[in-house]
Amino acid sequence: MILADLGNMEQDIKNTRPSWDAYFMSIAHLVAQRSTCLRRKVGAILVKNRRILATGYNGAPSGLTHCLEIGCLREKLKVPSGERHELCRGLHAEQNVIIQAAYHGIPVANSILYCTNLPCVICTKMLINAGIRSIYYAKGYADPMSRDMLAEAGVDLIKFKETNPSTG
Repeated sequence: MILADLGNMEQDIKNTRPSWDAYFMSIAHLVAQRSTCLRRKVGAILVKNRRILATGYNGAPSGLTHCLEIGCLREKLKVPSGERHELCRGLHAEQNVIIQAAYHGIPVANSILYCTNLPCVICTKMLINAGIRSIYYAKGYADPMSRDMLAEAGVDLIKFKETNPSTG
């Protein structure tokens, strides 16, 4: 009877254990909760050989006043999402994850990015030059140029789909 219970317990664990992609994407969503952006909370993590290299979220540079405290210039000016990036005091999550890795001397070439949003074209160019080989994202971002550049660079772009943990 004890062996049967252990067998059932093992099956229950297998049925609830997330796939690696689901695991890393859930961490990206957790990282996004640190965002100080008033418009969109984005999280990103870089992974290589199933090890997290760095994390990043969108917000003002270290030591500067957060938009949570002073407001959003883009909101005040009614700038549409995806336009006029220079009118934002914040860095994107993808920029921050690359910067964090560089700051700590961690090579990111051939790593995988898990991000809560499809990167914009500015971040796309940085990710291509950083040598990122694959990008998993949860939500789309209205930037066809980003998709085109990633395809041209041979970067795998995968829209993450929630799956049943047992099929992981």
